[in-house]
Amino acid sequence: MIKSFKKRIILLVMLSPFAVFAQKQEINILKFKNVNELKAFFKHGENNFPIISGHRGGMTKGFPENSMETFANTLKYMPSFFEIDPRLTKDSVAVLMHDATLERTTNGKGKLSDYTYAEIQKLRLKDPEGNLTDAKIPTLKEAILWSKGKTVMNLDKKDVPLEMTARILKECNNEAVMLTVHNAKQARFYLDQNPNWMLSVHIKTKKAYDEYVKANIPWESIIAYIGPEYTPENKELMKLLQDKGVMVMISSAPTYDKLPTAAERAKAYIDIFKGGADILESDLPVEVAEAIKNEVPKKTPQHKYLGKAKI
Repeated sequence: MIKSFKKRIILLVMLSPFAVFAQKQEINILKFKNVNELKAFFKHGENNFPIISGHRGGMTKGFPENSMETFANTLKYMPSFFEIDPRLTKDSVAVLMHDATLERTTNGKGKLSDYTYAEIQKLRLKDPEGNLTDAKIPTLKEAILWSKGKTVMNLDKKDVPLEMTARILKECNNEAVMLTVHNAKQARFYLDQNPNWMLSVHIKTKKAYDEYVKANIPWESIIAYIGPEYTPENKELMKLLQDKGVMVMISSAPTYDKLPTAAERAKAYIDIFKGGADILESDLPVEVAEAIKNEVPKKTPQHKYLGKAKI
């Protein structure tokens, strides 16, 4: 009788979702020993590995955006880096949240800035379909520390002051990060704080390109976002930038990710890379990886920075 009871207990523990969660899973990682290797990975060349950026981590059923749970899930399928969205709580804690309000992504209501960090820890995140999950809102510092040795976080600019972002990065002691900037002035501020930091810069026009040249922003320190689709102007920009060794990024989040069928989306993703883009940022990074899997070169300069790990 006692043995039978023990067997039932062991079975219940094995079937527990916490036991399943505790099992280590293998993920794809980007491994950099130093910031020079990070910059080498993001250097344009003629035979590059097509790089995928998960917009807010990705939009997958069961996994909320801007969460470590989603980052880990996406990395199960391919190496990737992630665009994330830091915002401030009422008591000035930088957390990950795209919207200024809570309703779409959490079971909370109102503005994030009306809640303290302690208060938002009582909330839970929703997945893209609005289903409540067990995931909590992470801090920016937690995300950066989690990413070390696994991936690269690209910090978008919301309401966190540049000075605060710079301070947090220094506290985390992780130079394998990227900072989104919308103009040359912001780029210069960050590089004056730390010349090693990588930047994801918005260069959608020749005028913007010229501003970065005038500000003496080093080409080896940037990737360039040129827009959500190809235009005659940004194709010219792409050549200018790639001739400098700069990788260019197209974001399909507001455009091609919205196409009605998986087949249409897959064709668009393939065409983006065939058109010359080095990086594709997408809400659907797992779909992108599946679409382009037969287009990935077997050997590229980036391959030596790809690896596997268990978390």
